[in-house]
Amino acid sequence: MLTLLFTVLLFLVFGKILIFSVKAAWGISKIVCAVVLLPLVLIGLVFVGLIKLAVPVLLILGAVSLVVPKLMK
Repeated sequence: MLTLLFTVLLFLVFGKILIFSVKAAWGISKIVCAVVLLPLVLIGLVFVGLIKLAVPVLLILGAVSLVVPKLMK
């Protein structure tokens, strides 16, 4: 009986830890994509010669970054 109780509680605790770790990894990956990957892609577009594509993407992302914090309040 104690083994069954221990097993259930073990899965409960480690299930919560697993869910927390997935949420943390998702948050960290969003930050890495926004801070590291996006500027590298834009710089790469400029170096390759696709400035006509990089400028509108930069303008759209800039407008979205100005609007989204106001929507969160």
